[in-house]
Amino acid sequence: MAGGLVALLDDIAALAKLAAASLDDVAGASARAGTKAVGVVIDDTAVTPRYVTGLSPARELPIIWKIALGSARNKLLFLLPAALILSAFAPWAITPILMAGGAFLCFEGAEKIIEALSGTHHGEEAAVITDPKQLEDRQVAGAIRTDLILSAEIMAIALSELSDQSIVNQAIALALVGLAITAGVYGAVALIVKMDDIGLALAKRPGAATQAVGRGLVAAMPKVLKALGIIGTAAMLWVGGQIIVHGLHEFHLTPLPEWIEHAAEGARHAMAGIGGIAAWVVNAGLSAVVGLIIGCVIAGLLHLKPGKH
Repeated sequence: MAGGLVALLDDIAALAKLAAASLDDVAGASARAGTKAVGVVIDDTAVTPRYVTGLSPARELPIIWKIALGSARNKLLFLLPAALILSAFAPWAITPILMAGGAFLCFEGAEKIIEALSGTHHGEEAAVITDPKQLEDRQVAGAIRTDLILSAEIMAIALSELSDQSIVNQAIALALVGLAITAGVYGAVALIVKMDDIGLALAKRPGAATQAVGRGLVAAMPKVLKALGIIGTAAMLWVGGQIIVHGLHEFHLTPLPEWIEHAAEGARHAMAGIGGIAAWVVNAGLSAVVGLIIGCVIAGLLHLKPGKH
């Protein structure tokens, strides 16, 4: 059920696999598994910068490093062994677990939209902490907890693409995917949170062009962070909805998956020259709508409080 760009990447990985030897099979499988987790990665990148908001700029990179180490520990010490046990003894459970994770992503995406539209924030208010060390520890712990959920979804998505591999190859591929995604996400986060500092440094250097670039970076960062939040929300709905739709197809509940597939194919044939892009947009857009509906239903059920009128 993968659409457009992801399907193209899958085809490239498959061709590479046919031409490769045993060790290269692992690399091909890792690349294929990683492409499936792209939406969760986007959300992870969009979510993490908020954990350094309000803290000393000098502590931003050390905090991101702590979170990255926690993320690697989540993936390699906890989630990877769990994934291998699941693959060996209960492969039938992978699709339901993926669907549960997809539903969580749908809920998170819908919750963000509901909060943005209503101006309210569900959840408990955190206690005010004035001690910088305690505040840093709380932020790091919160980020690692959030990462555990997102990492579990990444590893489950990756595992679903490795069913044709041996248990050893699965372990190596999952480790490669986990490390590559951790490095990519937190490297990007570090660049994002320090971009305004880079801009300020450039603005103080000689040369009108360099100063203009620096001022542009500083002015652009609030918009970039806002755009990342929007992209992360859209990615959660798209990926979560697509996981649900794909799961329905796996369980032979085909009307909705087939309707989305037919709509995407219709767009492919109607838009000559950019058919692949059009099919991907339609597939992702309809999957996001499915995700938004599911997320709103879950959010409504979770926030229903007996006796509240």
